[in-house]
Amino acid sequence: MSRISYIEDLSVWEADFDFFHEVKVRFSETDMFGHLNNTVPFTYFEVARIEFFKSKGFMQEWVNPKNETIPVVADLQCDFLKQVFFDERIQIFVKAASIGTSSVDLHYMGKKEDGTVCFTGRGTMVQISKKTGKGVAWTEEMKKLLQHQTVEF
Repeated sequence: MSRISYIEDLSVWEADFDFFHEVKVRFSETDMFGHLNNTVPFTYFEVARIEFFKSKGFMQEWVNPKNETIPVVADLQCDFLKQVFFDERIQIFVKAASIGTSSVDLHYMGKKEDGTVCFTGRGTMVQISKKTGKGVAWTEEMKKLLQHQTVEF
């Protein structure tokens, strides 16, 4: 495996995940070679990220039309380790790796049923004001919730 800049030690990094959301690879998500298209993990990250934020109670606030803040993706990357094929079940793990004033660096791990890691990722999410487009600081409660991992089965 080549060096992934945001992972110092894969086994330590992997052990730090608690939350996951399972997906099943649909036929439409595969390419002409029969494996998962390289754009699809980004969709899986989005689905898992939304479930992660729901587990923290954030999505319920953000989708409320009266709420002033929304989350936006500032950057996103994926590193591919193993091929994935149609009908496989993949657990998409999410964790808050670091928390800034109004941002959070989320890490992602796609794991096959046999326990092998097939892809990893990271991305920065920023909580912004719908009116100004500027970052809005996390509350202390939100920071605590981001630091506490939640397991989904």
